[in-house]
Amino acid sequence: MNFTNVAHLHKLVFLLFFTCLWTPHAAQWVYVSSAEISSPGDSLKPGDTLNSSTYIVSAKGTFALGFFHRIDGTINKTYLAICKIADQSSFFNVFVWFGSRDRPIVNNSGMFTFDNKGTLKIVPQGGDPVVLYSSPQPTENTVATLLDSGNFILKEMHLNGSMKRLLWQSFDYPGDTLLPGMKLGVSHKTGQIWSLTSWLTDDVPVPGPCKLEWDPKGCQLIIRQRGEVYWTSGVLKRGNRFKSISLDVTSMYNFIIVSNEDEEYFSFSNRNQSLMSEWLLTPMGQLKDLKGQDIARADNCYGYNTNGGCQRWKQPECRHHGDTFDLRSGYLVAGDLSVNYNSSLSISDCRAICWNNCGCVAFTSWFHNDTGCRFWTGNWSFLSGHSSALPSIFVLSSNPSQSGTKNWIWIGISIAISIALLIILLCYRLRRKVVSKGNNITKDEKELLDLVTLERSSVNDISIDGKKEHDLRVFSYAHVAAATNNFSLENMLGKGGFGPVYMGHLLTGQNVAIKRLSKYSNQGIHEFKNELILISKLQHMNLVKLLGCCIHGEERMLIYEYMPNKSLDYFLFDQNRSKLLDWKKRFNIIEGIIQGLIYLHKYSRLRVIHRDLKVSNILLDENMNPKISDFGMARMFKQNELVANTNRIVGTYGYMSPEYAMKGVFSIKSDVYSFGVLMLEMVSGQRNNSFHHANHVISLVEYAWDLWQEGEGIQLVDPTISDSCVKYQVLRCIHVSLLCVEDSAIDRPTMSDVLFMLTNENMPLPLPKKPAFSIGRKAIGANILDKESNAHSVNGLSISEMNAR
Repeated sequence: MNFTNVAHLHKLVFLLFFTCLWTPHAAQWVYVSSAEISSPGDSLKPGDTLNSSTYIVSAKGTFALGFFHRIDGTINKTYLAICKIADQSSFFNVFVWFGSRDRPIVNNSGMFTFDNKGTLKIVPQGGDPVVLYSSPQPTENTVATLLDSGNFILKEMHLNGSMKRLLWQSFDYPGDTLLPGMKLGVSHKTGQIWSLTSWLTDDVPVPGPCKLEWDPKGCQLIIRQRGEVYWTSGVLKRGNRFKSISLDVTSMYNFIIVSNEDEEYFSFSNRNQSLMSEWLLTPMGQLKDLKGQDIARADNCYGYNTNGGCQRWKQPECRHHGDTFDLRSGYLVAGDLSVNYNSSLSISDCRAICWNNCGCVAFTSWFHNDTGCRFWTGNWSFLSGHSSALPSIFVLSSNPSQSGTKNWIWIGISIAISIALLIILLCYRLRRKVVSKGNNITKDEKELLDLVTLERSSVNDISIDGKKEHDLRVFSYAHVAAATNNFSLENMLGKGGFGPVYMGHLLTGQNVAIKRLSKYSNQGIHEFKNELILISKLQHMNLVKLLGCCIHGEERMLIYEYMPNKSLDYFLFDQNRSKLLDWKKRFNIIEGIIQGLIYLHKYSRLRVIHRDLKVSNILLDENMNPKISDFGMARMFKQNELVANTNRIVGTYGYMSPEYAMKGVFSIKSDVYSFGVLMLEMVSGQRNNSFHHANHVISLVEYAWDLWQEGEGIQLVDPTISDSCVKYQVLRCIHVSLLCVEDSAIDRPTMSDVLFMLTNENMPLPLPKKPAFSIGRKAIGANILDKESNAHSVNGLSISEMNAR
């Protein structure tokens, strides 16, 4: 389908639903359509505007952004809004966001502009503009896009089309609707508070009396009315359950709770990704989903009852347990009538006023838009009826409770507490029995599960040497499955020893890379935890950034920042793509890898030995900056440790230092050896373990040594960079590489020495000694040189082979 047809389809769908099906307010809300409607797509660029006859629609036609007006008596009030293009089964209005719901535009004279300075604003005719976003500094290459999640975002783009940074998003300014991926909580960085605020009435979208908030201290949802806590959800319990939200509701959603030094928030996603849902907070304090299913009923809370999540507060002496206001259709006979003409009062305000006035026996709204209040006091009688034309009135109903009922309640509570204590005792004894047998749960699995608290979906207090480390976000399995389109082959970037790697797209619009531990992998819980702790602790521009993890049953996944240029071997060893790596780019990559290793070996809080450094473990960002990845086999040293020994040899043949491959001894000099091999591959464009010369296979290290001895080192250079390379710089790289791969670890330079030697061309270099290539060939060469050209880890852990899509 071409763009023209899609735009035409959007137009038809939009006109059909936004002019006819605004249930339950079809008579009052209409799309402004004073001219031929046209749609520019899903995005705005600097200089674009929206007016009463234009709108944008998300890519899949799920949401639309445009101007809508409400007929309020003789006045047309226009609002910039995002609406869901819903079907007739939708129970509520489908406005999910307003640009300025407390400042409507009279008639349809408004414009929404995205100017060349990057400012988003609503401009009413003859009035002051409403600025949604104004950049504090100049921005370039910006675009505003309406996503299929319902989020309207302003982003700055790289020249290659990827997102550089997010400047503003509508999700940060919720109205009365919570969409999947939106947050309730607080950002400690910006001070931004995310909460829902109801409309004043079902017909008036200005901020109303009820708020839905996230309480990070109590780890629960809260509904307030004019500041008073009416309802709480209770703490999230094991099994994705809130105490005061029914199982029918919780079974439909995945709840996401994040708490770290930057932000604390609640969010949700749909378990059935084919369905789109949203939560709506009504002016009476009801929280409902798209199908009208109750999530919370704060409108049933009167301050004396605690069932269903209701909270207690101080009551007037005249109100008693069991008193409620029931909605009836009919007429109130006799009684004294009084009216409050304040149009900022909602029906829930009327209820609170009447409840606190001991003489008040009934109430309803006064104006046609359900604002203002009408109260009845004194003696009264009610004439009921069933006609839809009869007025609806809230009438006081008294249902006094019996003391016997209260006694039975307390007896039930006591029995429940006793049963709960008994269950806890049985579980404790059963757990000790399982642990004593030493089956099922390994030490590593227990330690990993201990990283995740039962009542907060975040990894906390990762401890190294007793010190608390960085918090990490834990993604739900449903969240990750949705991001990867249920782990589809189209989203797969490649496979490695750890398992497959997928590209994911989060609800926030961010792209991520997701490593999924394969059940066939030799790498297990120890390596998963090792990488989780290490990368969460390490912060450097030349190390890959870990965003979080997913732990679900036997599933173990790591979520990283997405690297659009994949890995170094994807370019270096491809005949065509290698031409994109001229010598300047290669030398910059070499410098970046050195900087990352210096940080690991010298400047991080604990000295880290990578143990599997190779070209496939070097990822490249959009600017071809290198990022060292795959820390599953890394080892940490304390500051006073220099050398360690292991019986479990892990790593990749051809990159292992001789002392490590033969004796299991490793140190920072082991990484230096691997780097020396890697730099020779960068210069030559050839793999170390599959290098052919004169019709026989030798190692790249051996060939480089032979050329160096003959004074012909320049012959090692990749022909694709022969024109762009600086001869003395290339020869110096080869010289330093041979120093890095010397047989004795003590003769190899540190990475700090390597950087100094490469960046100071006048510094005399020591002559290299004969490397240990012959040992490597005899010990391991026969087993691997007849295999595929790709390098493989000894235990198959961490090779990342990226395939083009």
